[in-house]
Amino acid sequence: MKTSKQIVGLPIISINDGKELGTVKSLVVNPEHGTIDFITVHHEDWQISVKAVPFKKVIGVGDFAVTIESETNIIDLTEIPIANTLVTKNIKINGARIMSKKGQLLGKVDEYFINEDNGSIIALQLNVAKDEEVVLASEHVHTFGKDILIVNEDANEYFLNNIEELFNGKKIEEEKIPSVEDATEEVAVEKEEEEDISQAFLERQITLLEGKKVTSDIYNKSGELLIKNGTELTKDLILAVHNDGPSGMVELSMNVEE
Repeated sequence: MKTSKQIVGLPIISINDGKELGTVKSLVVNPEHGTIDFITVHHEDWQISVKAVPFKKVIGVGDFAVTIESETNIIDLTEIPIANTLVTKNIKINGARIMSKKGQLLGKVDEYFINEDNGSIIALQLNVAKDEEVVLASEHVHTFGKDILIVNEDANEYFLNNIEELFNGKKIEEEKIPSVEDATEEVAVEKEEEEDISQAFLERQITLLEGKKVTSDIYNKSGELLIKNGTELTKDLILAVHNDGPSGMVELSMNVEE
């Protein structure tokens, strides 16, 4: 687990080349999923375009560096529609006000905690009164907004004194040995949730890409031509690329007209 301030500013190291590729400039929040989907990269030679690393491409977030496989993991965000949308939303969690669904102002966010393995936001550190700080698990957040975070009406009942209390509570629950039926049901639910997220992402990509023209030939993994340069994208063509694998969708997203 890391705080956002522990990650921002870390050097980004390629383990294949053994060199520094830049530093972490900011964290790009996906407000729908409550995750960090990208980390933007600061490099003195990149003054115009916004470069970033998809969090799923991060190998490790240590105390002294963020490691990725190679420089090819760094992409231009302006060329990836879904990523560009997230950057445009500009969700800044630190400093955001916390408000309940019924409009009660509870305080503001001083910091937030991130699972460095998958980018999920674990909890928020809130300033609810002068010199009084509490921790709230992210499961109680209803909406990650640009300036305001909306939490459930009973969120104040789940305030914790520190982040350790959150993990201590979870540890007690984990010590209970689940039955085979419980474990099977949990796996089924997790699979269903993953499928829902994947479907939502695909539908978003179709919305962003449909009707645009490709600016380069798109090939499948076998080297066969899928879409010819200049072709206007339809839903069926986008699905054909999607079904061929995730790398094809990235390639397609990077080769469409604005």
